[in-house]
Amino acid sequence: MRVDVQTVLENAEQQDVPDVGHIQTWVNAAVQQAGSDGLTTKTATQMTVRIVEQDEMTGLNEQYRQKTGATNVLSFPFETPPGMPTDLIEPELGDVVVCAAVVMREAVEQAKTPVAHWAHMIVHGTLHLLGYDHIQDSDAQKMESLEIAVLAKLGYENPYSV
Repeated sequence: MRVDVQTVLENAEQQDVPDVGHIQTWVNAAVQQAGSDGLTTKTATQMTVRIVEQDEMTGLNEQYRQKTGATNVLSFPFETPPGMPTDLIEPELGDVVVCAAVVMREAVEQAKTPVAHWAHMIVHGTLHLLGYDHIQDSDAQKMESLEIAVLAKLGYENPYSV
């Protein structure tokens, strides 16, 4: 999976934003775990991770989820434009948008290391692109179990028990 990382922050290094290598590793781990468990059949070869300021995330959250304020991560699965022949485009998984300020605030509030919380948010967003959600309890349990497994393989604690 090729990951294009777009960081649109004034002081990314001051917000403990992970480097492209870490993000690529976390995405690959999520895709690999979902595929090896037979839980996804998506065959995309690329995706985008966009790291944004609070104002951009607030606008996206209000526009697409009708919720006030910024959230930590949003996922936008790719949809082939109507009338576009699928053989003319490279298979795209979609976009994951992460709000650095919210992730950093949550890491402090939840007593997690920034890198562990970033890993969780990237894995969580990637799984959404692969078709997982947490609307129904049974779906949430499946998604959380997958997140826990991916993060454990990467050396991180269960994000739901910290």
